[in-house]
Amino acid sequence: MNEWYDAEQRVERAKELFDQHKWSEALEELRAAVSINPYNGGWFFNIGLTLDEMHRYDEAIDAYRQALEIDPDDIDFIYHLGADLSRVGRHDESLKIFNQIEKLDANFEPAYCARIAVYCQLEDHQRAEEMFYLARQLKDECPDCYFHIGSSFFDRDMFDKALHCWQKTLDLDDRHPQVHLRIAEAYRAKGKFDKARQHYLLELRQNPGDTETLLDLGELLMEMNRTDEAGEKFRRAIEMSPDVPEGHYYYGRWLHENDRGEEATDAYQKTLQLDPTFPGAHLQLGKIWHQAGDMERARRHLRNEHLLMPEDPQTMLDLSNLLLDTGESLMAVACLKRLTDREPENANAWQNLGVAYFHENMFEDGLIACRHAIECDPLHLMAMYNLAVAFEQMRQFDNAIDWVKRGLAIDPREPAFLKLDMRLRLLRLGATVARICKGVLKLGRPFRKPIH
Repeated sequence: MNEWYDAEQRVERAKELFDQHKWSEALEELRAAVSINPYNGGWFFNIGLTLDEMHRYDEAIDAYRQALEIDPDDIDFIYHLGADLSRVGRHDESLKIFNQIEKLDANFEPAYCARIAVYCQLEDHQRAEEMFYLARQLKDECPDCYFHIGSSFFDRDMFDKALHCWQKTLDLDDRHPQVHLRIAEAYRAKGKFDKARQHYLLELRQNPGDTETLLDLGELLMEMNRTDEAGEKFRRAIEMSPDVPEGHYYYGRWLHENDRGEEATDAYQKTLQLDPTFPGAHLQLGKIWHQAGDMERARRHLRNEHLLMPEDPQTMLDLSNLLLDTGESLMAVACLKRLTDREPENANAWQNLGVAYFHENMFEDGLIACRHAIECDPLHLMAMYNLAVAFEQMRQFDNAIDWVKRGLAIDPREPAFLKLDMRLRLLRLGATVARICKGVLKLGRPFRKPIH
């Protein structure tokens, strides 16, 4: 009996510690309590809530499942399990959980609201909107619903609708987490940098320890050419979170753009010390060594970046260009084939792939790639130029001139095409003259009688 009383006392202490944001101490007390009395579902639920605050979502999922073994129909337990399954990317499982809640209580609005976010993550925006309207029938003024559907609009580049929804979120809850951040992102996407900056600052005022928002603001300030302010934000982020690699990476970018290459190298190396797989760090070091003329070091870092299999399209394009510049054309082909597989409508990716093939003397593959680029963008002058040069190398001058004509039809004053047109016509004339001369020599060759 005394043990059970001790367990209840530990839970009370845990609640006090939880309110003080002392998550680790609260968790220790709760785990001690359930080791004494493992039959209270609410205590396992409290463990899950504490782990959520510590961002240990996988462990929280286990705690909620333990709570449900004791109280299988508790909707709060089920809801938090579904929310954490969504947080860790297990969206199909989370949908099953929220559908289970609907069967238990069709009027439980949070289960509809949460599914807006899940469908948004799954890029099923039609279902997200359906859930939004179902949720509004139960609770018309839900800030979370407007926040989630705003994210759906943002993902579809419908920035004005997203802003409308997030402003509605603010009207309903002016302390809603991350709403100023999302508004800043929408204004930034619309090119309204001053308004974006204002909302980044409002987000930081509400959450001053948010390093990620601070770094986003630093990037925005770089775009606004407010470089001194940007540098201050990056340095502050490093001071706040010295073990977060992103701060060192973005500070390295700032240093590099301010011609402080040696310091930038140190910042990127610090990034890789903290996270050897951090995307982009090897690429930036490759740029620095390439600019310094140290091709061996540049190639080493570019190969490492390639091995990390980057996913960002611009990173893949930049990487492929540097690989070509440093003589790693086969690796550039592999990188660009991945990109064209992921983004078959990316004209620049096809154009770069064509160039990489030409570097490897794989002319037929290069011609196909450049034609794909023009299918994606009929005005892609660089692809037309490269097709003309490739046909020149293959000594198919008529085909080369045809592509020059197509380029000049788009831009009659483009110097590169005009210069290439003159060279091709001279080469074609020379080839024609050589062919005629060869024919004349054959015709003029004296007849020799066979010697018996």
